[in-house]
Amino acid sequence: MAVRRAAVLGHPVAHSLSPVLHRAAYAALGLDESRYDAVDVTEEQLPGFLVGLDESWVGLSLTMPLKQTVIPLLDHVEPLAEVVGAVNTVLVAGVGGARVLTGANTDVHGLVAALGEGGAGGGLRSAAVIGAGATAASTLAALAQLGCPTPRVYVRSQARAGGLLRAAHRMGVEPRLCRLDDAAREIGRVDAVVSTLPAHAADVLAADLQGDVTGVLLDVCYDPRPTALSAAWAAHGGRVVGGERMLLHQAAEQVRLMTGRAGPLDAMDRALDAVLAATPG
Repeated sequence: MAVRRAAVLGHPVAHSLSPVLHRAAYAALGLDESRYDAVDVTEEQLPGFLVGLDESWVGLSLTMPLKQTVIPLLDHVEPLAEVVGAVNTVLVAGVGGARVLTGANTDVHGLVAALGEGGAGGGLRSAAVIGAGATAASTLAALAQLGCPTPRVYVRSQARAGGLLRAAHRMGVEPRLCRLDDAAREIGRVDAVVSTLPAHAADVLAADLQGDVTGVLLDVCYDPRPTALSAAWAAHGGRVVGGERMLLHQAAEQVRLMTGRAGPLDAMDRALDAVLAATPG
């Protein structure tokens, strides 16, 4: 039987847990002919990598910094990914002998599911987003689905938030830009906070966090685990959802898109728990 290939691409990518999740899914589904790898690919290398895909490839997972770079290289972009302006999934298909690449976004699904695990379900009244990159745009879409189309967005430089604001306009949501320096005093008063900052970028915010917090924090960063912000949030009385929960749910949706079969969440969750338990905090 022909091998069916998929991989997570990014730079750096060696730390990614995506291979653990997808391989566990393939094993649970009995897809012995499928393989999933991690491939370090820079923005400059991405066009050449895509051109080199052959008929064995079925899909790609994308992490930073490729989620926006890939868009002009695709044949089609699904509506959600287009409006968000971020693609974390590429489906590879052969049509009439040609290779066709379709971009999708499963980050929004993962964010909604992870926030739901923390008790932030539908009817969300207030929310805050920390950061202004591709994942922040997906977060705006997720928060709108949960009932909050007007979150605060805390950024270090408002001048660099143009892409996020354009995505917000396409989505019909109205975020309020705020200074990152003000976040420590204000975020404890909202129902849900999503930090999209990379590792250690929120450490100063964590040290400055003030007062009791009552909402849920989803820190999409899962290395180190727990992050300084997650530890501080819990210490101030808040609920925390680790970034690995978002990763789990978005990966399960990727499995569905790439294989046509529902992602086996239980098997993927067990594999995730096992690798995290074996990884020093």
